[in-house]
Amino acid sequence: MSDEILVLLFAIAILAGFIDSIAGGGGLLTVPALLAVGLPPASALATNKLQSCGGSFSASLYFIRQRMVDLKQQKWAIVFAFIGSAIGTISVIHVQAEFLKLLLPILTISVGIYFLLSPKVGEDDRKSRFSIIQFALIPALGIGFYDGFFGPGAGSFYAVAYITLAGFNLTKATANTKVLNFTSNLAGLIFFILGGEVVWSIGLIMLLGQFIGARVGAKMVITKGRKLIRPMLITVSTIMSIKLIYENFFI
Repeated sequence: MSDEILVLLFAIAILAGFIDSIAGGGGLLTVPALLAVGLPPASALATNKLQSCGGSFSASLYFIRQRMVDLKQQKWAIVFAFIGSAIGTISVIHVQAEFLKLLLPILTISVGIYFLLSPKVGEDDRKSRFSIIQFALIPALGIGFYDGFFGPGAGSFYAVAYITLAGFNLTKATANTKVLNFTSNLAGLIFFILGGEVVWSIGLIMLLGQFIGARVGAKMVITKGRKLIRPMLITVSTIMSIKLIYENFFI
């Protein structure tokens, strides 16, 4: 590929990493970009997993250093998110994803409406409805499977689970979400590497862009908090829903 295209992909990755670290949905930019430059679908998805690992790792590392994430508390959620994603990545080879394509707009619209109609949601920590093990076995495993199997919107679903089931405030939920995002991205990436689908020359350049963008976004999460996260979640959920509805029913 030409240097100009690589620079463009690098810039797209920076923007995607910034968006992803705050509200998720960076794949809305990166996957179409990879397809547009001529990568086959399998290679585009595999390369996207590589570059998204850069963003989710960057944001996770920053949040952990800022003591926004308690790794000891989240260890079982991390383990089961990895297991779920690994199973999902293996399953996608054998199962058609058409049903999820039809279901996903409903899920993303629901996320947007939830935050739009709940202005106080995530304002403060609340009592957890799930134990640590229950959270790991149900939402962490389930969303991890979804992230490995299909992917779009996984960050938003993790965040909603942390707020509604673990009782986290929105900023804390976003920080912990990035750790599980990195976990499920890494599991998916491992199996894509084994399948030989990753285009390393492109993926590594975009990984660097994601790392930079995610670090900037993660800093803004801490400084701006829910004033930034809530509108971003609503906006990203809305855009994702419109895009998916258009692709499902008008193309």
